[in-house]
Amino acid sequence: MDLKSKIILISGPTASGKSGFAIKVAKRVNGEIINADSMQVYKQLKILSARPDPKQYQKIKHHLYGFHDVTKNFSTGDWLKLAIKKIKEVQKRKKIPILVGGTGLYFKALTDGLVKIPTISLKLRHQIRNLQIKLGQKKFYEKLLKLDPSSKGKINSTDTQRSIRAYEVKKFTKKSLHEWFKNTKSNFLVGDFFKVYIDYSRKELIERINLRTGEMIDNGAIKEVKSFLKLRVRKDKSANKAIGVNEIREYLNKQNNLNDTKEKIAIKTRQYAKRQSTWARGNMTSWMKLKPQEINKFLKKI
Repeated sequence: MDLKSKIILISGPTASGKSGFAIKVAKRVNGEIINADSMQVYKQLKILSARPDPKQYQKIKHHLYGFHDVTKNFSTGDWLKLAIKKIKEVQKRKKIPILVGGTGLYFKALTDGLVKIPTISLKLRHQIRNLQIKLGQKKFYEKLLKLDPSSKGKINSTDTQRSIRAYEVKKFTKKSLHEWFKNTKSNFLVGDFFKVYIDYSRKELIERINLRTGEMIDNGAIKEVKSFLKLRVRKDKSANKAIGVNEIREYLNKQNNLNDTKEKIAIKTRQYAKRQSTWARGNMTSWMKLKPQEINKFLKKI
């Protein structure tokens, strides 16, 4: 297969070996790697975010890793702007851009464009979230369908986050979220991309997650969280969502022992991996699904 005129996108759940796979692909196609993971942008979260180590780069250029400060938020829009710029720079050097990461929204923004919805007031957002809590998801979803019938079949009845988002957008803009999506365009054509998703079985992935959790602790995750906590990062900042921050904070406060901490991190990571897989099933239907045992065969073809 000829990938030398494409923008290569590599995704998969956490701990699926995306970074190592991306390096192997880059060596074969003369590529450069661009980060598409929302936590790997933060300079102070190297271990918890499983950021590739510069020693592992193997002379392949890596971009948008560990450059942003945890005290500042970093949005999908921020990433998209930088990613488009990097893609063009890489192509200008006659190299192949390879975007790798587990943040589905980043890839969706790149391939479909980013919806430019006006900023919704915090007051309204809080009102709608409180309404959802009061009614429960089943009744709230029914209320959403009355407000915005076009959400039927497009938003799963159990998807709390998207239901709330669709409700607040319709309420605030008088226009359905799906209309906003329809009128959004990417900077690239559909044919510009080659998209591959590493698809591990649940059992194999759990084993990999458990192994990696132990390695993170051994490699200094506790020290990293100590340094992070000293920065007193505000609670509303995205970096606080990094898996391991709260669990290790509890350990440092003597609320849990080390084994319990590892188990809590592993459980949370497994839950995150499940959400990533669910996202992929709903939003990455056009991606090539690559089983780990098929990787070597795939690499020989390119």
